[in-house]
Amino acid sequence: MSQTLGVCGGDACMRNTGIPIWEVVSFHRLGMNEFRLLDNYPTLNATDLANASAYAAAFPDESEIAIRHNDED
Repeated sequence: MSQTLGVCGGDACMRNTGIPIWEVVSFHRLGMNEFRLLDNYPTLNATDLANASAYAAAFPDESEIAIRHNDED
């Protein structure tokens, strides 16, 4: 996971991608299973998804705020 000013709007992203963690977490909450997530994000692997879940669990407010903010847009 990485957080870089100017990348992904400053949100935490999956390693070496422009995929924000909140986006993966949001799709998972909407019912997208691991296989579909990996099919839709071919640059990711199962370990990446596990790391995203762990990051979101460690920093729940960060993910919640980003999801809410992006749902409003």
